[in-house]
Amino acid sequence: RMGTPEEVANAVVFLASPRASFITGTNLIIDGALTQRVQF
Repeated sequence: RMGTPEEVANAVVFLASPRASFITGTNLIIDGALTQRVQF
């Protein structure tokens, strides 16, 4: 299913919060596990 704007916003709010202060240099993929279903 398509993600909602609120679901993406929740991830953005988390990354901007003090709770994510130890996270650096990472890509947070917010795609509902779509990339796990893709066979390369």
